[in-house]
Amino acid sequence: MTTIQVADPISVLDTLSPALTLPEVETIADEIFGLVATARELSGERDRNFHLRDGDRHYVLKVANPAEDRRVIDFQSRALMHIAAVDPGLPVPRVVPTRTGAVEWLLAGEAPRVVRVLSFLQGEPMHKVAPSLGLRSNLGRHAARLDMALRGFFHPAAGHELMWDMKHASGLRGLLVHMRDPAQRALAARVLDRFEAHVLPVLPSLRAQVIHNDLNPHNVLVAPDDHERIAGIIDFGDMVHAPLVNSIAVTAAYQLSAAGHPLEPVAELLAAYHGLLPLEPLELDLLFDLITTRMVLTVAISGWRAARYPENETYILRNTGRAWASLARCDALNRADAQGYLRRACGME
Repeated sequence: MTTIQVADPISVLDTLSPALTLPEVETIADEIFGLVATARELSGERDRNFHLRDGDRHYVLKVANPAEDRRVIDFQSRALMHIAAVDPGLPVPRVVPTRTGAVEWLLAGEAPRVVRVLSFLQGEPMHKVAPSLGLRSNLGRHAARLDMALRGFFHPAAGHELMWDMKHASGLRGLLVHMRDPAQRALAARVLDRFEAHVLPVLPSLRAQVIHNDLNPHNVLVAPDDHERIAGIIDFGDMVHAPLVNSIAVTAAYQLSAAGHPLEPVAELLAAYHGLLPLEPLELDLLFDLITTRMVLTVAISGWRAARYPENETYILRNTGRAWASLARCDALNRADAQGYLRRACGME
């Protein structure tokens, strides 16, 4: 996969998308997409997102960050269309075309922005429901199905650079200075040391493909009447071409336990994933390092962003408290013991 240079990955996160009024959004929905809908704004990290309701039908209108490259936005839309064609049963958003059949529309102005409409999936956010073995197992199977659906997908912008891509974790050391607690800063540095020692040298040899890259509990919906059934997988804005094992590592980073063995829920998730999409021995041996690396990305990037945009602090920092607690528990584990624990979950030892 050839890496292309698109929008500076830091500038995309560090640029705010200009605001739109709700009447402006409703006019765009009607005149461009043929939806006579009422709008309300949703939270978001980089884009302006709006919930549209047209009778009993629900949609999300996304106004892209002006720093985002149009090829990357097209990459996201085409990936959703590919998933819908390959595995129609996967509950992912569907692309809603414009009145003329286009995938997107360009909002003109001083900072032109791409506007898209996707179907709005109904369900309870996973982070709001009680965890269970059944839910983790279903999440693991859905994560595997999603990776299998994406493995045949290619797009010229799939190699774009993104701060949330673990391939570039070493480049975020400079953000550690924003951590005021010396103990936390040292913990994050130790994780990056292990990443550079064990993962970075073998990255080129790992299986790689397009991955969702952000399957956290805020981006997974469950059925209101059955909290073990996955009803939606949303927010494909962090997709990248990366090692396949990074996909399950990202998902697992949000599933560690606060009591008992910290990797117990990860093992349950992993067993279900591995049952559909088996990991290779080397991938399994790197998984613990990648899980902790993802948590360092969470605390480092989120802390840096929150300092710049305190008005959006609640949304940006929603995962950091749990990430710090999980990092501390993982830091107490012996690396070889953690590797063995995860291998046994997959029946490989």
